[in-house]
Amino acid sequence: MGTSVFDSELLMNAWSTEEMRGVFNDRARMQAWLDVEAALALVQADLGMIPQAAATEIAAKSNYDAIDMDLVLQHLKVTKHPLVPTVRALEAACEGDAGEYVHYGVTTQDVMDTGLVLQLRKATEIIRRDLKILAKDLMRLSEEHRNTPMMGRTLSLQALPVTFGFKTAIWLSEIDRHLERLDEMEKRVFVGSIVGAVGTKASFGPKADEMEKAVNDRLGLGTPTISWQAARDGFFELGSTLGGINATLNKIGNQLLLLAHNEFDEIAEPFGKGQVGSSTMPHKRNPAVTENSVTVSNTLKSNINILSDITKHEHERDGAVWKMEWKVLPEICLMLSVVLDNLKFVFADIEVKKDSMLKNLNLLRGYALAERVMFALSDKMGKQTAHEEVYSAAMHGIESDITFREALLANAEIREAISEAELDALLDPTTYVGSAPDLADHAVAQTRAGGRI
Repeated sequence: MGTSVFDSELLMNAWSTEEMRGVFNDRARMQAWLDVEAALALVQADLGMIPQAAATEIAAKSNYDAIDMDLVLQHLKVTKHPLVPTVRALEAACEGDAGEYVHYGVTTQDVMDTGLVLQLRKATEIIRRDLKILAKDLMRLSEEHRNTPMMGRTLSLQALPVTFGFKTAIWLSEIDRHLERLDEMEKRVFVGSIVGAVGTKASFGPKADEMEKAVNDRLGLGTPTISWQAARDGFFELGSTLGGINATLNKIGNQLLLLAHNEFDEIAEPFGKGQVGSSTMPHKRNPAVTENSVTVSNTLKSNINILSDITKHEHERDGAVWKMEWKVLPEICLMLSVVLDNLKFVFADIEVKKDSMLKNLNLLRGYALAERVMFALSDKMGKQTAHEEVYSAAMHGIESDITFREALLANAEIREAISEAELDALLDPTTYVGSAPDLADHAVAQTRAGGRI
């Protein structure tokens, strides 16, 4: 296959993926650094630390389009430094002696960390928005299919009936909890860093604390209690939270693939006119978009495994560890946006095959209702006795290749304890979904009440 899973035409409605790329491209990254430099200069001028005219000029030129990129690349080849070329290009862009006050007192990590936080805040907003879109579709499905019976499965095998709305309501609640986690972590993760070379603010003088808070306020970020240059638990928390979201979406995608198997045939993703499932098998309508979401989601997990390593900085700064974040965190955001775009497409117009669900409910010819029959008999012969008699009938029936009804009626003790009419009512799988519809309603109501969607 000639295209990457990230560039595949299968992405269909990949508007968020493109938007996420815009958050993490070279232009956006450099602009985030320049935004920090501009805020720093303006605040320092307000506090009398640098001339007001210099700050005005620095802020005016802290724009990607005002920077000489050829000069940046030239300095990059010589300095081998991630930020200095941009700082020098900003200095060169400023008129008069304003360039002398660029990057006044801060260290590279201040600017790059704070710039990355600005990018990650934008990325998280995209992810939050897409989760809400997905959650709204799951809410709709939970309401529409609260009473749509289907077989529940445990340990890969048929267990007891549930409803499709019950299943989607579980997914909905899980996503709502992830949205809650995103909200709760903001105060810990989206904070700036204006603390100088080793975090002591030594280069800023007595106005250091006031300056740091004012810069962060201007950028819309929180101010940390103390330097986090060597404390990366915030980024670890963000990556872990996004990893948890990915784990949920991976689970959902995998379940959709299973339910789409011809042998189950209980759901189908949208399949447009002209779409091709196979180059050689004309009949195929592959769940390609769902499959793509799972492929990217599986790949994303490798970045989650690296997260614990970003916390083990040596001393006050560790470049070998620090620079891992520049790869890991943007990739997590980019790949998660692909997964979300894929699943948004699927759930916007998913086909729920009620007839297939009903057919599969009867696949075991009544044996899946053994629990129900057992409890009905418990009132007549005691629970343990009922279990033994139903078990005996079930094993005999399966080995004899007869229906569960036939097996039960062949058992004298059971036949004496229950009428055929009562037994027929018990063996209707559509009436043994427990509180699934009410539980789906409750989950939807609780999600609405939470106000996150």
